[in-house]
Amino acid sequence: VQLAESGGGVVQPGDYLKLVCRAPDRTFGSYQMHWFRQAPGKDREFVACIKWSGGITYYANSVKGRFTIARDNAKDAVYLEMYNLKPEDTAVYYCAASATYYSGSDVPSGGMAYWGKGTQVSVSS
Repeated sequence: VQLAESGGGVVQPGDYLKLVCRAPDRTFGSYQMHWFRQAPGKDREFVACIKWSGGITYYANSVKGRFTIARDNAKDAVYLEMYNLKPEDTAVYYCAASATYYSGSDVPSGGMAYWGKGTQVSVSS
């Protein structure tokens, strides 16, 4: 499964961005989809994930209430809407797919089966 992110950019604090991850593959609907991010000098961290059917989502505490993950299996796409962006949200954002189902926000990056190449999000005044 090849994953391709888009939608990153340079924004100001309080702004909105929508990231898109496309994975044109007939098996897309069988994977749990995730967003991770990695800031300079820091480890890659979990941001959000969504179950195969799209009915269950989990978020990192740092983004809960500000970010929304969604998926459209008919379009082989997963989205991350980011509201009220903060400078600490600056990072490369990665889309990932796991065959294993993870409940909760303690999701190991090592459990992902596929990764995208990432898209840069920079939040600065």
